[in-house]
Amino acid sequence: MFSREEKKQMNIDFWDGFKSYMRKSKSSVLPRVNWLAYPTDLKHTYLRLFCDDSITAVRYDIQFKDNDVRSLFWEQLNELKKLLNATMNIETRWVEHMDSNGMVISRIYWESQDWSLYKTKDWKKMYRFLQDRLLEFDLFYQEYKEILINLIK
Repeated sequence: MFSREEKKQMNIDFWDGFKSYMRKSKSSVLPRVNWLAYPTDLKHTYLRLFCDDSITAVRYDIQFKDNDVRSLFWEQLNELKKLLNATMNIETRWVEHMDSNGMVISRIYWESQDWSLYKTKDWKKMYRFLQDRLLEFDLFYQEYKEILINLIK
């Protein structure tokens, strides 16, 4: 087992390495992208990367405070489901759940349970997985984001 400090350092090293790994990756339309803080251009929607000892995931979270707005946005995303699935090269999972504060979160995500953040030999595979999902999502999102943004305006 690793100490808390060792885990923290591995986490820092992993994300620093991923940032460096993604420097060569280009968005489908954006001139420059901070892949660790992907610009969705919509408040209350977030593209998040997650890695721990058993999961590597890319998650698109919809967290509008107004439940009607969130529900409308979620419905529109579901209308685009076939297009999203055609862009992604892995199964897309769609879930809605309530967080500890009672807020409903709608989430689209892609994950693998094949690697661990605490095994440095897995990092390249994890980087590749995250890169592939980010580039695939970017291709979809840049194509259809105006539809989603205009829906909320």
